[in-house]
Amino acid sequence: MGLGHALSRRKALDTVEGEQSELGKVLSTVDLIALGVGSTLGVGVYVLPGIVSRDIAGPGVVLSFLYAAIVSVLAGLCYAEFGARVPKAGSAYIYSYVTIGEFVAYIIGWNLIIEYVIAGASVARGVSLYLDSLFGNAMANYFRSIYAMDVPFLSGYIDFFAFSIAVLVSVFLAVGVKESLLLNNLLTTVNCTVVVFVIIIGSLYADFMNWEIPSSNVPLGSGEGGFLPYGWLGTLRGASTCFYGFVGFDVIATSGEETRNPRRAIPVSIIVSLLIIFLAYFGVSSVLTLMWPYYLQDVGAPLPHVFTELGLDWAKWVVTIGGLFGLSASLFGGMFPLPRVVYAMSQDGLLFEFLSRVHPRFKTPFVGTIFSGILTGTMAAIFNLKDLVDLMSMATLVCYTIVAMSVLILRYRTEGERDLEERFTSESESSPLLRTPSLKKHRFYLRKFPFANIEFSVYILTLLSGLLAYTLVCMQNADSELTVSPYITFTLLLLIILILVLFAGIPFDSTATTFQMPGLPLTPTLSIFANIYLMCLMELSTWYSFSIWLAAGLVIYFGYGLRHSTENQGQHRTLPKVEYERLQQSEQSQSGETSAAQRVIKAQDAGTQEVHLGITYVH
Repeated sequence: MGLGHALSRRKALDTVEGEQSELGKVLSTVDLIALGVGSTLGVGVYVLPGIVSRDIAGPGVVLSFLYAAIVSVLAGLCYAEFGARVPKAGSAYIYSYVTIGEFVAYIIGWNLIIEYVIAGASVARGVSLYLDSLFGNAMANYFRSIYAMDVPFLSGYIDFFAFSIAVLVSVFLAVGVKESLLLNNLLTTVNCTVVVFVIIIGSLYADFMNWEIPSSNVPLGSGEGGFLPYGWLGTLRGASTCFYGFVGFDVIATSGEETRNPRRAIPVSIIVSLLIIFLAYFGVSSVLTLMWPYYLQDVGAPLPHVFTELGLDWAKWVVTIGGLFGLSASLFGGMFPLPRVVYAMSQDGLLFEFLSRVHPRFKTPFVGTIFSGILTGTMAAIFNLKDLVDLMSMATLVCYTIVAMSVLILRYRTEGERDLEERFTSESESSPLLRTPSLKKHRFYLRKFPFANIEFSVYILTLLSGLLAYTLVCMQNADSELTVSPYITFTLLLLIILILVLFAGIPFDSTATTFQMPGLPLTPTLSIFANIYLMCLMELSTWYSFSIWLAAGLVIYFGYGLRHSTENQGQHRTLPKVEYERLQQSEQSQSGETSAAQRVIKAQDAGTQEVHLGITYVH
């Protein structure tokens, strides 16, 4: 088997859908919504509005959150479709494994690991610093007296408290998801109550003159005043920072293997949680900039600072204590998906096997969870995570882009992998455009175009979207050394529109009984463009750090994962025959279509009766 085949080998969708899970199904729709909201409404709601409003966007921070929310919703729709169709632990990793191939799936999984490690570590450190500030930095001074460090990119001291928090949360997760979810639901409820409290109290002290401050009253270096003191470019740059506040909803899709009725619960939970998160950010950032001028905001603890300046000390303490609950819920949500991604990758042989062992009593990936907690705690204890936040956003945006690409590939390719020429010569209810008289005349010629290769077309579409995003960033940035002609931008846009028109003429799979993202192929294309656009706004140092992390992952993959992959030489994970038959009956009852086994590979062991799923849908 050649290297190229090994890198591009895919996990069959029906095999993934049919595999039995050792993880307990204990999560409801309410649990998933609480998990998504709790993992997101932490650092974002208590810190981000102050940073973005003072230094980047001014009162336009509300628009920054709106743009970041739109980008997240587009990605959320893609996650919702895949999470419903492929409800397995591993999120974007599994999605890309099904559609694109093993190598890309490994890259995505590796990015998810650093995303969740940094997310958990940053919140653990945030809880420590937030609590320490209430006691006059007593913990920091004590830890410095034990062992002070003077190393670039590292903290000035070892934060043993942050390490302990991360490990303790991992123990809760390892002991049982159901028990730890009760605590998370409580913390999330308190967090949301505090957010509502801030919006109500803040609206009573709102002054719209703070959105119309004349430039003559604004200090030097704080913009031009008004609602957009830093202009539209500042608002867009603020969106790339505000995007950090929406990172975390994908924890819902990661938990599909432990969810009751995941095909309905996952899409509903993603959309509802994103709506709640946006309303919280929009409300808090609005009242914050209406209560107090944007250039006087505190970047560390903006909410307590504003209430103190207004003489509302009692409200300050409500927000301070509520912030601890919110950060605790965010810590739980940030650490929850990490062991599940590690579990999925190690179960597929791409990471070390011992990380996928499920505890017989707790029904959780026990070893992987404890390992993840130690890794996260170590990062929280010794690293200065300020420079790593952008790295987390970069890794997340890459994952979102791959998921959007995967949606296009899967929807246009799952018609039983039939030859595209046959699909063009048949009537398709899923493609009304194909049946229009003007297009029916040219079916013969359309079959000859390169877009008949779905994967290749999606890659080209992504490349053009990336080039368009980069040219727009260069045109908007006055300091850019690269001069881009508007004709180049127009040409790129025209090519993208042409590919979308060609895609619109291809029949796609609309037979699935689960949630399907609307607006194909435009919606995933917009998601791809928006994600890459935010990536282009990031610092060059972030791209360097991202490259180093990828290099470390490649060493592990080519040194271990490539040879130990369960997909290597057709060694797929197998399924009991009774489960295989049950799945066939379920498919027939749901869709009314015939589901036939294309091939059945019997197990070599005489004492077992197993089959490998290779199901093809016959239309």
